[in-house]
Amino acid sequence: MKLDDELRARGYRLTPQRQLVLDAVRTLEHATPEEAHAWVRERSAAVNISTVYRTLEVLEEVGLIKHAHLNHGAPTYHAADAPEHVHLVCRDCGKISEASPPTVDLMVQALVETHGFVADVSHLTVFGSCQACAR
Repeated sequence: MKLDDELRARGYRLTPQRQLVLDAVRTLEHATPEEAHAWVRERSAAVNISTVYRTLEVLEEVGLIKHAHLNHGAPTYHAADAPEHVHLVCRDCGKISEASPPTVDLMVQALVETHGFVADVSHLTVFGSCQACAR
């Protein structure tokens, strides 16, 4: 389903601002509202930060983007159609990388066996040091 059709089905319309914010999230891959706003402002100086925040909420509500908490600040957004992944955040340089969910299968299985807990790894964020910083 096209973006325009998806929004209309939920009672919204496609505006240039919504398209720009979605393009920002897709291009940046992991974007905070401030990062998305900076990207959008390079293309349209008329879009303010509150518009970006409201647009991110709408895009998440209609299922086009998802958020994760990768630090103590604002959530970070990525496209909902991106493959499921675990976020790896370097505490030293701030680099965000991804690992496929099977990478943490042993941990997920141990949580089930030990605690009866079924983990949602789509929101999992692991903090540590990237390969470059760990050297």
